[in-house]
Amino acid sequence: MTILTLRKTPELTRFLRFLAVGALGTLLDFGLLTTLKRAGVPTLAANTLSFSAGVINNFVLNRRWTFGDAPQSRWTAQFVPFALVSLVGLVLNSGIVLLLEVPFGTLLGGSEWGYLPAKALATGVVVFWNYCANRLWTFRPQDGQRPKNFEGIL
Repeated sequence: MTILTLRKTPELTRFLRFLAVGALGTLLDFGLLTTLKRAGVPTLAANTLSFSAGVINNFVLNRRWTFGDAPQSRWTAQFVPFALVSLVGLVLNSGIVLLLEVPFGTLLGGSEWGYLPAKALATGVVVFWNYCANRLWTFRPQDGQRPKNFEGIL
């Protein structure tokens, strides 16, 4: 019987750091989303605000820790592509949340909390988009070349 083992590669380490930063951003996102929803803010507005707070958190931590070996141009030059990648992620995230909020609420017996499992699923989908796009565009490797592969991740 073969046991699946993950080889520790620089790209795997980077991806694990990305996940750790993302987990912190997700806690911020979910916490703010729940607070805003409980305060009566509509789902789309609440999701946009909470997602944006997570984006800012994630940019700062990913720039310093996850992709710290990428060329460190002015932070504004890196924030623009990061924000554009995140904007696409927001569209994907919001679309999934809005599409699945009611069905999940129905599955939960008519619960108003259907946005939470919808958000969890959306987050799982968007994390792969965000990592790949930021790795290939926002935080390219030192030599400016695109990674040859995502060995150890995909």
